[in-house]
Order: sequence, then structure tokens, then C-alpha cells
Amino acid sequence: MSDFTSNFWSFYVAGITIIGIVACGLLLWITSRKKVEATADNTTGHVWDEDLTEMNNPMPRWWMWLFIITLVFGAGYLAAYPGLGTFKGKLGWTQLGEYQAEVDKANAELQPLYARFEAMQPQEMAADTAAMAIGERLFMNNCAQCHGSDARGSKGFPNLADGDWLHGGAPDQIQKTIHDGRIGVMPPMAAAVGSPEDVRNLAHYVLSLSGSPHDSLKASLGKSKFTACAACHGMDGKGNVALGAPNLTDDIWLHGWGEAAITAMINNGKTNEMPAQTGKLTDAQIKVLTAYVWGLSNKAGAPR
Repeated sequence: MSDFTSNFWSFYVAGITIIGIVACGLLLWITSRKKVEATADNTTGHVWDEDLTEMNNPMPRWWMWLFIITLVFGAGYLAAYPGLGTFKGKLGWTQLGEYQAEVDKANAELQPLYARFEAMQPQEMAADTAAMAIGERLFMNNCAQCHGSDARGSKGFPNLADGDWLHGGAPDQIQKTIHDGRIGVMPPMAAAVGSPEDVRNLAHYVLSLSGSPHDSLKASLGKSKFTACAACHGMDGKGNVALGAPNLTDDIWLHGWGEAAITAMINNGKTNEMPAQTGKLTDAQIKVLTAYVWGLSNKAGAPR
């Protein structure tokens, strides 16, 4: 992989480019100096198929100048734009800079559209048809890839349409999650729990907290081992929003349920990341998106 990240390939391509320009210029110069002596009838003396002769007419001057202009343009382009190894070009142009300029232009054009939402609270925007239409498009373009088009998520990706929130479901908490992102870490806990049998017993105790099918005997043996988990999930297993520790007493399982899934989680741990959207979305867009996401789990009849 280092072959593709070192400067070697940049200089390799730059070298081929320069050699190509110089070689074309040299070829043009050599051929312009070479004169073919014509016969009295202005032919080169070459004959094919008994009667086809090659005329000794020079290349059109406009064609020659077009070739020269092309070479000059190529040299000028390499001087103005990146193309010679690590040389950034006299104009300082970059793909990232052009992209950012286009984004800034688009955001400036859209600013009036979001201006009417600046003074509105998320709860107000959630009841505004226009705001929710914009929020839906923002969600589809930036969130649906992980959480699904219906926002109900999948294994490893939270359901945003229910009332279960790892880091809190209040508008300011949702906005912080979208703006800054989140990193959830469940460390491997097997060493703190004990033997493999202790881990299995603990898994059954965790299942018992939510009333899921479990072995009651193993659960009773695993209860004392839950102290290793209580620092994050609480002694009652109801989780901790400040830490993003999930509630183990409900019937919502982000990474799967059952003895095998919980045992694997205790043994191996898990790291999940919600990427920050700041820099990708403007503050106004994040505000509208926050209202949309908040509204998904606060519709009439939605669990809270």
C-alpha cells in the first residue's frame, strides 16, 4: 500500500509527461528541418501500384502552429496547475478547494430557504410541512445509508423511529449527536467477569433483565457477576445516557440478542461510530435535520 501513498508515483507520472512534451517538440523540430528533394513534377519519386505518386507538398502552416500551440498549452497547464510531482501549481488550485467553493456557493443560494427556520424551535419545525420535507431530503441524502429510508435502522445501526436513545432523545441531544458524532465503546469484559461459564451465566442474567427467554438457574448464578457491568449500565441495568450505555431492561438489542450474541459482546466488546456531520452540513441544515429526526419518534402514538 505504501507504493500508492509515496511520492514516487507522482514523480513517475510527471517524468513521463515532461518527456512526452519534450519528445514531441524535438520531433517537430527535426521533421521541420528535413527537406525532401522533389522531382521536376513536384513528387517525392515514390510510386505505388504503378501509378500512385506521393506529392511533395509541405504540411499546412496552420496545422504546424496548432501542434506548437498544443505543446505550449501543455507546458503552461503544468506550470499553472498540479501535475509535476508535489508542485502545487502557480494558481494554487486543488480539487478540494474547487469542491468547497461549489459547496459554499450552494449554501449561500440555499441560505434564504433556511432563514425562516432560524427562530423556530425543533418542536415547531416538526409540525411544519416545508421544514419536514427539507428534513426528509437531508435524511435521505446523509442518514438513510445507515439508518434506512424508514429510519428504523438495522443490526448495529439504531432505530430512530422508536423512543430508545443511547445518548438521549431531546432535541439538543440529537443535535449534538448529529453535529459532533458519537463513538460508542463496549470494552471486552470477560477478564473482569471470570471463566467462560461465568460469562454464559452473566449473559442469561442480562437476558432476564428484559424478560427475554433465559435459563433462570444460570441467571441467578450470573447476577453477582453483573457488578462488572454496573459501572456503565447501572445496578438496575437501565443504562446511562451520559455514557451512551444502553438500557438492558427493554427488549431492544442493537447488536442482536440471545446467549451467543451477548456472550460475544462480553468477550469481544464492540466499537460503534456515528460520524460527525459538521463541515458536511451547515448549522441551519443540522437544525432542520434535528427537528426531522426528533419528529420521527415523537409522532402521535410513538413510544417515548
